[in-house]
Amino acid sequence: MRSTAMNRAQRGKLALTAAALGVSLLTAGCGYITPQQTSHQYSASDGIRADLGPLQLRNMLIVSAGEDKPGRLIGAVYNSSSKDVKLTVNGAKGSQTEVPVKANSYTLLNEKSDEAILSTSGGKPGSLVDVKISENGTNVSSTVKVPVLDATLPEYKEYLPASSTPTPSTSATSTSSASHSAGTGATATATASATATASASGH
Repeated sequence: MRSTAMNRAQRGKLALTAAALGVSLLTAGCGYITPQQTSHQYSASDGIRADLGPLQLRNMLIVSAGEDKPGRLIGAVYNSSSKDVKLTVNGAKGSQTEVPVKANSYTLLNEKSDEAILSTSGGKPGSLVDVKISENGTNVSSTVKVPVLDATLPEYKEYLPASSTPTPSTSATSTSSASHSAGTGATATATASATATASASGH
C-alpha cells in the first residue's frame, strides 16, 4: 500500500526535477518520454545535486531527528544509461543504503516502497554530512555533502524514519505525576483515618 500522499510542495519539487532531467535525457538521445510537468515554474530545493557516471542525483537530503538517529535519504535519482544500475550511499558509522534505478528512468525516494534508510544520519539537523556515493559495475565514486533536516519544516515530518522519531516523555511524566498524586492522596487518607481512630479512642 502506498504511503500517505506527499506534501504538495515537496511533490512539486521532485516532479519538476523529474521533468528537467527527463528533458536532458531526451536531448541526449535516450528516448525517454518527458513527464508533462514542464509548464510549471521550478522551485529551489533544500537538497543538493550531484552527478555520478550515468546517475544524476537531484534534491538529495537526509531527514532525521538527530545525529545518532536513523536518517532517510529523499530526492530523485536518474539513470541515463541503457541498463539498470544501483546507487550505493555510505554514511556515518558504516551506515549504508542502496537505490536501484532502471535503465533510462528515475527513482523518487519519497514513497513508502522506495525508502532509503541510513542507520545513522551522522549529523545534527541543519548540518551538512559527508556521504560516499558509488554506482555498481564501475569504479566511479564520489563524496558529497548532504544536508540533514528534521520535522521543523512540516513538509518533511512524514519522512522521519519511524525509529528516528523522538520518544515523547509526556505520557511517562503524566503517569509518574498521577502515581505521585495517588500515593500522596493515599497517604493523606491513611493519616486522616489514623487520626480519627486515635481521637475516637481517646488517645
